[in-house]
Amino acid sequence: MAAKIQGTVVDVNGDGDLITDIDEAKWAGIKRTFETKIVVDDEHETFGLFDSNHQQPPMTLIAIVDSNRPLRLHLVSDSASTMLGVRKGAKVEVLW
Repeated sequence: MAAKIQGTVVDVNGDGDLITDIDEAKWAGIKRTFETKIVVDDEHETFGLFDSNHQQPPMTLIAIVDSNRPLRLHLVSDSASTMLGVRKGAKVEVLW
């Protein structure tokens, strides 16, 4: 993995998704493959970038990228913030 984007969790939405400050201008050129690794708070990781229409199974941590929105981390069918114990200010890295 040769390239990296660093960011921060800036908000937690009502569903417990972790909203980052990694906007579309930063993630737009990254391929949506499972070679893309996302690390949260130096201990939680997931692979790949998905859109809101993903078909991932429950309890899967995914990174969602939708046009005109920042990258967010979502735990399918649950709260990423609660399950991971991650709050505002946590570090986020995208590596590819």
